[in-house]
Amino acid sequence: MTGRLNNAQPYALGLFRIVIGLLFACHGAASLFGVLGGAAGGGTIDVGTWPGWYAAVIQLVGGILVLLGLGTRAAAFISSGSMAYAYFKVHQPEALWPMENGGESAAIFCWAMLLFVFTGSGALGLDRLFASRSESGDKEDADAKRTPVAA
Repeated sequence: MTGRLNNAQPYALGLFRIVIGLLFACHGAASLFGVLGGAAGGGTIDVGTWPGWYAAVIQLVGGILVLLGLGTRAAAFISSGSMAYAYFKVHQPEALWPMENGGESAAIFCWAMLLFVFTGSGALGLDRLFASRSESGDKEDADAKRTPVAA
């Protein structure tokens, strides 16, 4: 049983990454474009407003990159930091616990994104596709350097 679960781990991580990326991008889209209920109960955030507009851009772009599994570690690192800032600067001054200060989503997104910094994209990500292409390209380059050229 453990062997099967271990074999499925990259796929479970990949699916988790896709879901978290989609939800994170939806938060950004709601704040920037007013879709899915908009920001804070409706509407959008004014362009350039600190920190909300910048956080929404990070959520949208970071969420899409994590969803696709493209530059996952870097996108997740920035996204995690953004959510840590959101929790400690916006939510935590209201009350200590996330249940009291409304910071549950910021805390969960922060820790989920931090997990991707250490695990990478898992299966089903574009990171793996590009990594396998570059590895095969590196092999071909190394083979070409070792093979003598006949005139």
